[in-house]
Amino acid sequence: MSKKITLHGEFVYVAAILLLSLAVAMLSAANFGVSMIVAPAYIISQKLGVITFGQGEYLVQSILFIVFCILMKKVKLIYFSSFATCLIYGAVLDLWRKFVPLFNPDITVPGSMDLPVRVLLFIGGMILTSFSVMLFYKTYLYPQVYDFFVKGISARFNKDRTKFKIAFDFSCLAVSCVLTLVLFRRFVGIGVGTLILTALNGFIIGRFDKLFDKCVNLKPLFPKFAAKFDL
Repeated sequence: MSKKITLHGEFVYVAAILLLSLAVAMLSAANFGVSMIVAPAYIISQKLGVITFGQGEYLVQSILFIVFCILMKKVKLIYFSSFATCLIYGAVLDLWRKFVPLFNPDITVPGSMDLPVRVLLFIGGMILTSFSVMLFYKTYLYPQVYDFFVKGISARFNKDRTKFKIAFDFSCLAVSCVLTLVLFRRFVGIGVGTLILTALNGFIIGRFDKLFDKCVNLKPLFPKFAAKFDL
């Protein structure tokens, strides 16, 4: 049996934020449809026009955070660190889209690249999305609210996390479809890529989860601090 690699959860948390925000920027640029998870924030930002994609995330995740606390039937101060993750993630997403010309919609119109480039961006974005979400599930630090919701509620009601994640993804897709039709009377931000992501995201996360457990031994750099994050 090969020896596992030891990693600290804090570094995994930082990697998850960087990779997830990069993945969302890649999918937005590919223009085959954004992830069903971020679609509501994207649709709202496109409709309002005065807020960025990242700021749209703040609004949507605030609402989901309230729902999370209601279902958990309690509010702990440490839960708000999940929203702090959301703030960091949203800011990093906006930085990717501002300083990388390929991701900046004001410089490169989404979907204007050659088809092979768009396909590569989509595939890369899909893989990175699944991988980074898996990383969030592994670290003790709370992920952004979407993934914190899945992690916390599945544990609260003793549900299989992979199956619950798939159900959550399809629920987000349904909400996104209703939202775009109400606001635009057409599909904005939702395309064939969104459907592919909805169908495969949970499955790929599950595969990465098993591979990670086989290869990596995760431990906190600050054990006493980590203990404060018990749900």
